[in-house]
Amino acid sequence: MRAGRIVLLIAGVLIALMGLSTIAAGTGALWAHTLQQDTDGYLTSPSFQLEDSGHALTAEHLELLDSPGVWSWRDRFDLRLQVTPEDPTEQVFVGIAPMTDVQDYLDDVAHQEITQLTTTDVDYRTQPGARTPEPPAGQTFWAASTDGNGTQTLSWTAEPGTWGVVIMNADTTTGVDVAATAGARTDALLPVGLVLLAIGLVLLGGGAAMAITAVNRPHEQAVVPRHLPAPAGHPFGSYPVAVTGHLDPQVSRWQWLVKWLLLIPHIIVLVFLWLTFLVLTIVAGVAILFTGRYPRGIFDFNVGVLRWSWRVAFYGYGVLGTDRYPPFTLAETDHPAHLDVTYPEQLSRGLVLIKWWLLALPHYLIVAVLTGGAATWTYQVSADQSWQIGLGGGLIGLLALIVGVALLFTSRYPTGLFDLLVGLNRWVYRVIAYAALMTDDYPPFRLDSGGDEPQPSPPAPPAPADAGTRSPQPAPH
Repeated sequence: MRAGRIVLLIAGVLIALMGLSTIAAGTGALWAHTLQQDTDGYLTSPSFQLEDSGHALTAEHLELLDSPGVWSWRDRFDLRLQVTPEDPTEQVFVGIAPMTDVQDYLDDVAHQEITQLTTTDVDYRTQPGARTPEPPAGQTFWAASTDGNGTQTLSWTAEPGTWGVVIMNADTTTGVDVAATAGARTDALLPVGLVLLAIGLVLLGGGAAMAITAVNRPHEQAVVPRHLPAPAGHPFGSYPVAVTGHLDPQVSRWQWLVKWLLLIPHIIVLVFLWLTFLVLTIVAGVAILFTGRYPRGIFDFNVGVLRWSWRVAFYGYGVLGTDRYPPFTLAETDHPAHLDVTYPEQLSRGLVLIKWWLLALPHYLIVAVLTGGAATWTYQVSADQSWQIGLGGGLIGLLALIVGVALLFTSRYPTGLFDLLVGLNRWVYRVIAYAALMTDDYPPFRLDSGGDEPQPSPPAPPAPADAGTRSPQPAPH
């Protein structure tokens, strides 16, 4: 791929990722507008238990910036605070006012300022003082306030400025103990969500178009590697995803200890390639939904990403099957690891909606065992010090580690483990190709081990019509 195409591809992927993020933000705004509102149209927080041994609880420095014009705060953003005292006979006061007025009112008054709210904890900053404030209901600086027995609901239409919220006993006695929930309502969620969704779609479409232009090239006849025979049916074997590998006659007994360092350049490149793979798969899914065909340029690029990844895994800690460094290319090479996928001339439009998440779910569970998971051992050195040893990588990583230890001490690769590791990786890449919409053939629940793809068995000869009445003939010598 030429440098200009690479730049265009990277720019397209970045723009498409920005589009996906914007679409996610817009979808979230629309979801909040339609699903998370109560009967009054408010988005409501969980209930928080707030306590203070002083005279008041405050939340200060609530800054609302001015936004003139159609997006003005006024009449577009409403706040609601519901406060329930622990003692139902206690009269509670709730008010909101400019922050400077709140600070003047509570100057030299012992109170707690709420600095952070989480679903499990509330953080306070203690403000000491010796003065008892005047009854809050008699003050004139409140923008909105309410007081009385039981649950009190404060509603306020937001205005630009810096504000403070005060919760206290109406008679200014010490000891505030309440449960509080906050809510917000705005007319802007719907238009903001639609605008973000539209912008995201434009960015995604533009980025995808740039990426497709970068990877699209005149179709070239695929070259079937010599180690992949072409039987009837799929040109690469019994399943349309062919994953093969040839074990080096002599694998270094120590090089696997430093391959993690040697593979860093490949890992950096693969991060960007897989981001591109994800974006282009989404674009291909839309194309399949409307045309039933996987765009050939995207297909060839995605196959190249899988091919590159398999070469890295075969050299690295997926198999440790060769010491030959993987080439930096999407194309087929003479490297010992090979991967190819039969191009589907036609794909199901309906399956594209469900196969990548629903139909592939059983395989995802298996792949998680093969490639994921971790084990941790803890050694307690002392009461305040311990060592932890972690091992990750799933079954494939564990078997590769066993291979590495065997190489280190015997300089021989256990061939049985090689066949098993290639088979397990073959299962993983079949699932990836299916989930990436590259084939409609469901991955078999079968471990096809060995370096070469299994070939379909020849059909059995038809039985003679009178096989039930004639005596069996002796087999020819």
